[in-house]
This record gives sequence, C-alpha cells and structure tokens, in this order.
Amino acid sequence: MRPQSFILVLSLIFFFLHCTKTLCQSPAAAPAIAPPKTPVKAPPADSSQAPSAQVATSPGPVDVNKILQKAGHFTVFARLMQATTEDTELNKELNTTNNGITILAPTDNAFSSLKAGFLNSLSDEDKTELVKFHVLPAFISTSQFQTVSNPVRTQAGTGPRVTLNVTTTGNFVNISSGLTNTSISGTVYTDSQLAIYQLDKVLFPLDIFTPKPPAPAPEPALGKPRKAAPDAESPTAPKDISGAPALLFLHNNALLLAVSCAFGAIIHS
Repeated sequence: MRPQSFILVLSLIFFFLHCTKTLCQSPAAAPAIAPPKTPVKAPPADSSQAPSAQVATSPGPVDVNKILQKAGHFTVFARLMQATTEDTELNKELNTTNNGITILAPTDNAFSSLKAGFLNSLSDEDKTELVKFHVLPAFISTSQFQTVSNPVRTQAGTGPRVTLNVTTTGNFVNISSGLTNTSISGTVYTDSQLAIYQLDKVLFPLDIFTPKPPAPAPEPALGKPRKAAPDAESPTAPKDISGAPALLFLHNNALLLAVSCAFGAIIHS
C-alpha cells in the first residue's frame, strides 16, 4: 500500500471515531427559564357572607336621604325630609356630634293610603313638625325599646301633644301617637349612631290634628285698685249730699214754728 493511501485511511478512521463519540454524547440541558408570573385572583366573595344592606359597611359621612332612597320604598318621606331641610339638619348632627338618632320612616304605601292632597293641605310649619315627629333624638336599638320610658320624646318637642308611647311584646314593638297606632315592621339601617325603622302607617301628632286647648285668660295687671262703680241710679258721679243734715234741721224748725203760730192764733181768737 502506498503511504498516501495509508494516511488517508487512517484519517478516515480517526474521523469516524470522533463522529461516533460526539453523536453518543447526550446533549447539554438547556438553561431553565422561570415561568411567567400571572396575577393571582382573589377568590370570589361568598354571597352568603356579604354584609346586609341594613348595616353600614364603609366609613364616610352619613346621608339619611341616600339611605332612604337606596331602600327603594321611602320616596315620599325622603322628599318630605328634603323639602323641610330636616335631612340636612340630621346629617349635620350625625357627622359633627356624637348624638344618636332614631328615625321611624313611613313607607310609600303608608302615604298613599292617606286622603288625596293630604300633604299639600299642610302648611310648611306643619310639614316640618310632621317630619320631626318621626325622629327620636337618641339611638334606640330594637332591644332597647323594651326599656324606654313613656312618653318617648320626639324632635318635635316634649309634652303629650308631640310625644309617643311605646309598648313591646317580645320582639314586637308598638308605636302610638294618640291618633295613630302602628308597629315597627322592619329595620332599614343601623349602625352605632343611627337607626332607621320601617312603619306601615304615618304617625299623626295631636298637636296638628286635634283642636288645641284654649289659652288661659290673662291675669289682671297689678296696680292701683279700681274705683267702685257708680250707683245704679246715677250714671255719673254720685251727687254731693254733704249739706243734707243741716237742711233737714231747718225744715223741722220751720214746721214747728208754723204749728206754734197756728195754735196761738186759735187761743187768742
């Protein structure tokens, strides 16, 4: 064999062995790549654990009118509160003081059962008093109604004509104004400061819908005693009779002298 052929064969053998070794080796592992991060979604809220619409769930200023409108069936009472600006006064009191408030809110059905034109027949002053009559100046929970003292004061004032009487039997709360007798039929809203309860009748205060007692007669003014009334026989001042005794004396003497003269004349004749 020629030397050139031997070298060529040997080169082919080495090339074959190298290729075989390379092919037999396992390929290098590719570098690991971190999987893309995906946002983790919160599990859906369980509707059975959602807070009730009757309970405050978020901080913020209290708006009585929005609460009533959200409830859906207190439209007339909400408009009445707005027209009398009572809602503004309540919101201011709730958001700037620690005073509690309880609202007895009549439903739209309660107002629709009244005589047509009832609200329009009231003066602005009476409308304001009617709204205030449905507001108690204290927070009262349903359980606290069992311990309140009658009569219960309203924002319309004190006294039997603008106060309420409350009676309870178990969880049943009865409200009486003297003209209206109804009961609390549900809780609209409650937190630690404000409670709104549903009424199926409008409360009528005695101060508006019954005749007011007559005012007492004014007492006579203190001062100089009044002069006695003149005698009935004299429409003017009584006559001056200070000289009556003297005239009577002269009259009697003249009469006696006349009698004496007449008797003397008889004797001499």
